[in-house]
Amino acid sequence: MHTVTEGDRRREIATLLAQIQAHPERDWTGARRRLATLNKLVAPARKPH
Repeated sequence: MHTVTEGDRRREIATLLAQIQAHPERDWTGARRRLATLNKLVAPARKPH
């Protein structure tokens, strides 16, 4: 088992976006859910006001 890095997550995001763009006719509900999760994981932490 290996450690998942931010770079791995960013590559997965890029791959999913490319697949969705290449085949917009498909149902990408699961992929969009995964993208939302990945985006939360790679987003910079927000500072409270």
